[in-house]
Amino acid sequence: MRIAARLLMVAALPLLLAAWPDSEKDVSSVLNRRSFWAFQPVERAEVPAFSDAWVRNPVDAFILEALRAKGLTPSDPLDRARLMRRVTLDLTGLPPDPAAVQAFMRDTSPDAYERLVERLLASPAYGERWALRWLDVVRYADTNGFEGDRDRVHAWRYRDYVARSFNQDKPYDRFVKEQVAGDEIYSGDRDALIATGFHRAGPEHIVGGMVDKEEQRQEVLTEMAAGVGNVFLGLTVGCARCHNHKFDPILQSDYYRIQAIFAATEGRNVDIATPEEKTAHKLAEEEHKARLAPVKAQIDEIEKPFRERLEAAKRALLAPHYAAVLEVPKDRRDEEQKRLAKEAESQIRVPWNELVDALPQDQRERRAALRRQMHEIELHRPAPLPAVYAAVNSGAAHPTHVLKIGDFKHKLGEVGPGVPIVVAAGFRIPEEATGRRSALAEWLTDPDHPLTARVMVNRIWQFRMGAGIVGTPNDFGRLGERPSNRKLLDWLAAEFVARNWSVKEIDRLIVLSSTYRQSAAEDAAKAKIDPANRLYWRMNRKRMEAETLRDSVLAVSGSLNPKIGGPPVRVPIEPEIYDLLFTEGEPDNLWPVTPDTSEHKRRSIYLLNKRSVRLPMLAAFDQPDTITSCAQRNVSTHPLQALALFNSSFAHDEAQAFARRLETACGADRDCAVRQAFWLALGRGATEQELTLTADFLRQSPLSDFTLALLNRHEFVYVP
Repeated sequence: MRIAARLLMVAALPLLLAAWPDSEKDVSSVLNRRSFWAFQPVERAEVPAFSDAWVRNPVDAFILEALRAKGLTPSDPLDRARLMRRVTLDLTGLPPDPAAVQAFMRDTSPDAYERLVERLLASPAYGERWALRWLDVVRYADTNGFEGDRDRVHAWRYRDYVARSFNQDKPYDRFVKEQVAGDEIYSGDRDALIATGFHRAGPEHIVGGMVDKEEQRQEVLTEMAAGVGNVFLGLTVGCARCHNHKFDPILQSDYYRIQAIFAATEGRNVDIATPEEKTAHKLAEEEHKARLAPVKAQIDEIEKPFRERLEAAKRALLAPHYAAVLEVPKDRRDEEQKRLAKEAESQIRVPWNELVDALPQDQRERRAALRRQMHEIELHRPAPLPAVYAAVNSGAAHPTHVLKIGDFKHKLGEVGPGVPIVVAAGFRIPEEATGRRSALAEWLTDPDHPLTARVMVNRIWQFRMGAGIVGTPNDFGRLGERPSNRKLLDWLAAEFVARNWSVKEIDRLIVLSSTYRQSAAEDAAKAKIDPANRLYWRMNRKRMEAETLRDSVLAVSGSLNPKIGGPPVRVPIEPEIYDLLFTEGEPDNLWPVTPDTSEHKRRSIYLLNKRSVRLPMLAAFDQPDTITSCAQRNVSTHPLQALALFNSSFAHDEAQAFARRLETACGADRDCAVRQAFWLALGRGATEQELTLTADFLRQSPLSDFTLALLNRHEFVYVP
């Protein structure tokens, strides 16, 4: 049954008011605002007919129509070398190999570019590249965030699932269904179960001590509702948490109906280990503990007398009521005594720095050596048994209420599960606990849904062209930008569904178009008419994302480890960061670096993404904070970027590796090294002027200084 046929007519208002605690005025207002463009059905426009040779496919036809309407013309095409660099970076996030560039330059066949695109779409790096963008939108990280910011040791399987799905060109409707309700719709499918980690991708406030479970649950439901609203609907539904949306036709009750869909959903680590794996893991854990025990015993032996003396001194200073409660056996304490005892214990607890300060120098050094030995053993702790970081049904669905100003302590009317009435007021989510998310998934992926396909093709367009047709990818509402070319947006949305929801098909259409192949050169006359380039009379200039920049440096230097997938990697970080970011624990074990140094050269998507600790280089180049959905990254310019790319130990290490790569290939022939360096770093040959300037520079400076300078060129950091 199509959504268009489900839309509620005004005659059904009495039914709505009986089911939901909204006034007739509020509901009428919502229904009267369904004429807004984003809530209207997708209409497949006729492709404009042009005899112009510039029009390679329908994308160009729609763009050219809009340009001519404003008296604009397209820009010149980009030269072949730079075009190859652009499309390779865009589709894989890695620079092209010089030999491949030179082969492409020599290939005069009419389909050379098309064959290049097919090779890139088939590369495993394509899925890694897309995953980086998708994880931004779903606010994925490998830790919970907030004060504790504990590791999510199994979350990485969702990251790998996303990359794998894009590489497989999984139909987007299936991709959505798996993430929203994979456990319900595809029971027994491990990938679909992993996909439900979508609901747990955002931050989660998990702390010890006295926590109000109802408040904590409300935070979880808020994250789940925000995920669906931002990622799939492109609507700011969270604005209706405290009141009816001030600008969009979304009621406060709509927001809580979405929350009710997840009333029976909970996060759970689902065991997927085989009996053999469990047996082997138990044996490995026992062996690990046996290696660790004698070292810990020696540390305890050193610490014990000093800890006892310090605790006794603190205990002597306790207030009488605290001292008295500690004398009561733990199993005989009432609730008040338990509370007092917990406070007393916190007062007499000896922090590590006080303990270390109390040790004589020889004991302090012996303890430090033992702790280094302990951490070395800990680094080789057996990996945890495989489990899926999933969201599944817990059983009963607890009642959901509209909350006054979003406060869980102030409940108003009860609501059942549902979706915003402005989009599909007649659609019903079942009341049964199981099946609510399945119904939501089916509704989202109905071919007639006005938002799902539009939102995704806009994200694809934004990814390739640098700006969306709708310039606010997470906000298709009234405060968001209107589409710069609605006919093209709707045609792409309809084509997306018609082509089996294939992301690769839309990617292919875009990168094969003349629109995509344009130069990014400015034109003052055209800029007066369309200063923001909303009509795409040229290509938008794009700077590499932080991760792409780091990966490109590694690729050019020859250091990149191409290994795909697996648990996240901890790379070394600057020592001063410890003092800024860590407040508890001894500094020698706050950031246990992955022992295998070759892992440190993995692609950035595989580095541990800790919400409270962002690697300086990635942070400097605008890596998002993963707290909220990032639909489009900021692009800033500031001095820290130069410091990160010119002065950091990472930049210097890779510049030296780059120089060694050149020396291996060219020996003492500096001219050969320079020419090869330009092909590796910039995807083109050096000009005569560049060769002359570089030769002068190298008479006084080492090759590694030249490679460092090359990695800092504007041309290296920006996509052509």
